[in-house]
Amino acid sequence: MPSLRYPGMQSVQKIQLYQIVYIYSMKCVITLLLLMQQYLLFSQQAAERITGQWLNEEKDAKIEIYQSGTLFFGKLIWGKNLILKDGGLRKDEKNPDAGLKERTLLHTVILKDLEYNGKEWTGGTIYDPKSGNTYSCTLKLNGDILHLRGYKGFTLLGRTTTWTRAD
Repeated sequence: MPSLRYPGMQSVQKIQLYQIVYIYSMKCVITLLLLMQQYLLFSQQAAERITGQWLNEEKDAKIEIYQSGTLFFGKLIWGKNLILKDGGLRKDEKNPDAGLKERTLLHTVILKDLEYNGKEWTGGTIYDPKSGNTYSCTLKLNGDILHLRGYKGFTLLGRTTTWTRAD
């Protein structure tokens, strides 16, 4: 390693200069790491604001949104028409998958694979048990109001519905 030459500087002074530069560099690295940690913590807390129980626009169903890993999901936990007159649970009759037509709608996961990108939740799907259709979706949170856009193909070819926080 080449020796740095500073005119009139003694070797002890050079060592002290190296120590000062090293300490300053380490302080910068530690500060940067702490800032990154705070940003990640804030981002995680922002993403989790969506978790909880939500009423759909018609107020006839309650969906619980929860996090699993980095993704968000939502399951149907209550509905006006989920219990039949005979006390049985309504089945997923309109599902295009014959193997799923016999499952009960209660606790069915209808929101899947949503990922928070810093301002909204995207990349997921929503299943509509009333029609049996599955749509791509994005969610945007505005206080206790959740704007859910379901679409096929392009977001322009979709519909936005508004959910309100139930808890």
